[in-house]
Amino acid sequence: MLAPIAVTTDKRYAIPASMLAWVLGDPGQLILKHKPVPAPNKSEVLIRIDAVAICATDLDNIYYGPPALIEGGLPFNKNWTPGHEYMGTVVALGPGVDEFKIGERVACEIHAGCGQCKRCRQGMYTSCHNYGMNYGAHDKGHRANGFTTDGGFCEYQVNHINTLARIPDDMPDEVGALVVTAGTAMYALTELGGLVAGESVTVIGLGPIGLLVAAVAKALGAQPVIAVDIADNRLAIARKLGADHTVNVKNIDAVEAVLKLNGGKGVDYAVECSAAPDAVNTAVHMVNRGGKVCLAAFMHEQVKVDIAHVVKNNIYLYGIRGEGKSSTHRAEALMRQKRFDAGLIHTHTFALEDLPTAIGYAKNHTDNAIKVVVKARGVARIGAGAK
Repeated sequence: MLAPIAVTTDKRYAIPASMLAWVLGDPGQLILKHKPVPAPNKSEVLIRIDAVAICATDLDNIYYGPPALIEGGLPFNKNWTPGHEYMGTVVALGPGVDEFKIGERVACEIHAGCGQCKRCRQGMYTSCHNYGMNYGAHDKGHRANGFTTDGGFCEYQVNHINTLARIPDDMPDEVGALVVTAGTAMYALTELGGLVAGESVTVIGLGPIGLLVAAVAKALGAQPVIAVDIADNRLAIARKLGADHTVNVKNIDAVEAVLKLNGGKGVDYAVECSAAPDAVNTAVHMVNRGGKVCLAAFMHEQVKVDIAHVVKNNIYLYGIRGEGKSSTHRAEALMRQKRFDAGLIHTHTFALEDLPTAIGYAKNHTDNAIKVVVKARGVARIGAGAK
């Protein structure tokens, strides 16, 4: 690390000049190489990355490009390192940083907005108007690690202090890497009204975010929590995470099933996490009058929605991006208190050098993979499956 003046280090953590990092070449092509260890600037720290979880959006970035935006365009062949759901250890402090100490373990949010646009000043930094404006003469201060700047599929990364949430020493690395996922689940519920004690919630689609939506909703007091999917193994995990009811919609109508489970009426909130083409329309017919629907999944195509039903029934639709409004801190607090076991969604661990194999497991759901984690050191389990 070529440290600027006033960077604080500690002899307990020897920081090399270069590190192993995966970079994206052509679509779907990951290349392992050496890159310089970045140095933290003002309001930044250097993180030794200990664990990185693979997200479906990583797959979008690696195979298709968007929503990654590097140097104003597609991310391919730009020496860019993807990966955005990571945790690690603070090993160096940028000039003037006293909010964190070297040696602290932290989970790292993705987004650090520019801090000056209208949305950032409202606390909506995941909707920063200067998204991707972080190169050359266009550097407006925006950062989204793993989307618009280098991410976590490497050994070290710099993060703005605003993106960090401390995690306890007894939280395993693999679970710490899931704080960001839980933060996205928390953000979905925050936008729907925050604490939902006593109100009913349906979660459609039990990928990692959907499973943790069920967990967070139950931890916040929702009643009942109804989880909807087509995979029995994921429905079983949802029950362990607190879902009161589960619905396998392979052979039954989702709306009818949810209404029956909730006393014949729609639920207060529905969170759509599947990205299935008909799921948005299903969600709006699943909530009661005045209900709210959060769209947490990235759709890959235009979808049809019964807008007349939305209007006549005063239904509210919300879209979210990532883990906004410091939701990771609230999610981490629930995890710290062991209100739910996020580790239930972690199924496989691979070494950093085996990232392409890990990507394949996540992409193809090999061996019933749900959340796949890569580690730069101390691999705990490979292909273990959910327990």
